[in-house]
Amino acid sequence: MRDDSLSRRKDDHLDIVLDPTRAHRQVDTGLEAVRFAHCAAPELRLERIDLSASLVGKRLAAPLLISAMTGGAERARRINHHLAEAAEALGIGLAVGSQRVALESGADQGLTTELRRLAPTIPLLANFGAAQLAAGYGLEQARRAVEMIGADALVIHFNPLQEAVQHGGDHDWRGVLKALERLARQLQVPLVAKEVGAGLSGDIARRLVEAGVAVLDVAGAGGTSWAAVEAERAADPQQRAVALAFVGWGIPTAQAIREVRAACPDTPLIASGGIRDGLDAARAIRLGADLVGQAAGVLGCAVESSEAVVTHFQVLIQQLRVACFCTGSADLAALARAPLVGSSTTDET
Repeated sequence: MRDDSLSRRKDDHLDIVLDPTRAHRQVDTGLEAVRFAHCAAPELRLERIDLSASLVGKRLAAPLLISAMTGGAERARRINHHLAEAAEALGIGLAVGSQRVALESGADQGLTTELRRLAPTIPLLANFGAAQLAAGYGLEQARRAVEMIGADALVIHFNPLQEAVQHGGDHDWRGVLKALERLARQLQVPLVAKEVGAGLSGDIARRLVEAGVAVLDVAGAGGTSWAAVEAERAADPQQRAVALAFVGWGIPTAQAIREVRAACPDTPLIASGGIRDGLDAARAIRLGADLVGQAAGVLGCAVESSEAVVTHFQVLIQQLRVACFCTGSADLAALARAPLVGSSTTDET
């Protein structure tokens, strides 16, 4: 596919995701069913609750990762700069969108070391697709992606459903896991494996870890439906009909968190896919996530300004802090054991 076609496709994706009438949630995340037992006597000071976490060896002020999806569009330059400034101000992580266009065309789309200058202390994650590994990407492209932005890790995003229903999508995924294993042995920074809205199963998560992946992002069903996005883009009625059948496809986020945590108990785990607010973040942590990622939920603010992004996440962080307070949890480790309504022990989920 030509580079200008890739850029137009990414611009289409932004337009659709930013329009609330077009890429709405098709299934529930399952997080709504997680109900905390209220602690009426928390014996805590709200402001002193410790929300700190870590990602790829760097400290975070709160367990949050901005999961961007803006790598190919020309307006991504402004969006990425806003996100980088906000992430640095908040002390949270940032993963850029796919760098495929920048890698294949030389048009940086705002994905340069300027992002590292704007965000010198936070975890910054590079990104390209697993389909590109099958198509021949390897150590050279991975190093370029990392060096392009001064990244601390490389996200490999897995989107087989989107590629299958997309006009011009990548349909040959043979050899992906072997290529991933090779790259994990050679690359000097950790690999993060991320689904893009259909969820990771426990079995696939285990295979990814065995291949050398250091961090997993479940990106479950319940957020943006990329089948719905591609149905919106489809010019052909048959292609649209194929995509529409899969708008509710995938493993709901809550189920994906449970499965992956059970299969990979020691692997850092990011929960994304329909995270709406700080209470959803608390629920995800209670189910086994270490961090929470959000993409579409902050995209509108990212178009506006870095200040809008900061305000958005300040609200989410305070909601998470209140959830800790009202469960008697002094930190995230305690929140992960907080009693649930109807549970006889704190271990039950």
